[in-house]
Amino acid sequence: MNIIKIIHLATALISITGFTIRGIWMLRDSPRLQQKWVKVLPHINDTVLLLSAVVLAVQMQQAPFINGWLTAKVLGLLVYIGLGMVALRFGKTKRVKTLAYLSAIAVFIYIVLVAITKNPLLSL
Repeated sequence: MNIIKIIHLATALISITGFTIRGIWMLRDSPRLQQKWVKVLPHINDTVLLLSAVVLAVQMQQAPFINGWLTAKVLGLLVYIGLGMVALRFGKTKRVKTLAYLSAIAVFIYIVLVAITKNPLLSL
């Protein structure tokens, strides 16, 4: 397996694991969410995740807005980021934050399934 793909998969796993933990902390009103490393580390990991995605796309000669499955992943990523921001920062109520958190996890699962099937409609 290509080292870039391994990095991409590992950082994706770290990303969702970290998001899940931060979401649990949000649900429990944990002060851990305010620690500096909790705010900085996800951005570093997600930067590596994004860079590895770009390198993989170049290696595979794939491009978003040309290849439907990659377009779906990019659009899904934007939705995931937006929902994550609502869940962990901008949601006004715990209910809104919780719905955004669960929705973000569902979108992440969609992104993974699209990556596996190379089909934005997920029909096998």
